[in-house]
Amino acid sequence: MTAIDAVSAAPILHQNNQRKTDTMADGYLTTHVLDTARGMPASALAITLYRIDGDKRVHLAHMVTNADGRTDTPILPKDQFIPGTYELVFEAGDYLDAVGTPPETPRFLDQIPLRFGISDPDAHYHVPLLLSPFGYSTYRGS
Repeated sequence: MTAIDAVSAAPILHQNNQRKTDTMADGYLTTHVLDTARGMPASALAITLYRIDGDKRVHLAHMVTNADGRTDTPILPKDQFIPGTYELVFEAGDYLDAVGTPPETPRFLDQIPLRFGISDPDAHYHVPLLLSPFGYSTYRGS
């Protein structure tokens, strides 16, 4: 992309981001998993969502990422979106096995649990995962 293309694309990107923000106002939980070692979305990666209730984990949902590394629907829809502590468990080991990452016994990363809090029932919570065989990172996205 040339500098001129980037400048002319900027208003379109801003408009798309604005539409995206408007549709998130109802509040829900989403994710996006990117395989940083392969430079592509992590498709067919299983994810389980739990609500933490004291010392118990209550199972809420189980989904698998699509070709874009996202789930086809929000992981936690608006009617179940309440403040509290949650945990997403990403089945990284199974995914890494499926894409042909050389195996280890035990694998350095197998299940990746991400525990986080939802404090605003009207906000969109996006919890992406950037994954490689030997590391990962996450953040609260938009």
